[in-house]
Amino acid sequence: MEDKTLQGAIDSSVSAGIARITFSHPAHNSLPGRLLAQLTRAIDEAGQKEEVRVVILQSGGDRTFCAGASFDELAAIQDLERGHAFFMGFAKVINAIRKCPKFVIGRVQGKAIGGGVGLAAATDHCFATQFASVKLSELAIGIGPFVVGPAVARKMGQSAFQQLAIDATSWQSAEWARDKGLYSEIFPDTAALDEAVQKLAEQLAASSPAAMAQLKTACWTGTEHWDELLSERAKISGELVLSDFSKAAIARFKAK
Repeated sequence: MEDKTLQGAIDSSVSAGIARITFSHPAHNSLPGRLLAQLTRAIDEAGQKEEVRVVILQSGGDRTFCAGASFDELAAIQDLERGHAFFMGFAKVINAIRKCPKFVIGRVQGKAIGGGVGLAAATDHCFATQFASVKLSELAIGIGPFVVGPAVARKMGQSAFQQLAIDATSWQSAEWARDKGLYSEIFPDTAALDEAVQKLAEQLAASSPAAMAQLKTACWTGTEHWDELLSERAKISGELVLSDFSKAAIARFKAK
């Protein structure tokens, strides 16, 4: 049987000043380490291109925006070094979005779980459909949303983050996520979502690159220490995923 961690893709395109980065994976757009590394590079490269004025981050398919970490890779972690390296994958993507001098618009067409919530929270402006419910499921498998936590708390507030982190088996609706600040707006379907994303992207593509870069820096004031912070958080998750509790929980999830 083909290993699903070897599937999936990151696709990038640029048109009229708009970079569109799409990640996809057959397992509900989960993100193994290989795709996380490619996604980081794609965001870095878009930020460095003079012709790019704004970046759209999206995923393939209709049902799920991102299911978070690859359970196949989580189950395969056998030591702290590999655990830290895996969770650094999400840390590097979040920091790439944070450091990108271009605004990153999130397009969330469906459910966001774990690391997927972190990606949505890290974008500078995020639109979603009514089907984009959210869940931070990490505690249920014996770890915790340590790496994505700073991004989620920054966008939604500490109270909303704690609600998601502690009640790790419950979904919260897209309306709830909008009211807490994760989504700027929600739409009835992907057609309306895409229209709104494109309209804002075109507006930003016609705006001053220098002014947007300065505004982006101002918006992220206070996060300059995140390279170190998210690395420390990745070590916590990397250690916890080695526990017997976590390994048993991951095995149960994989068996479903």
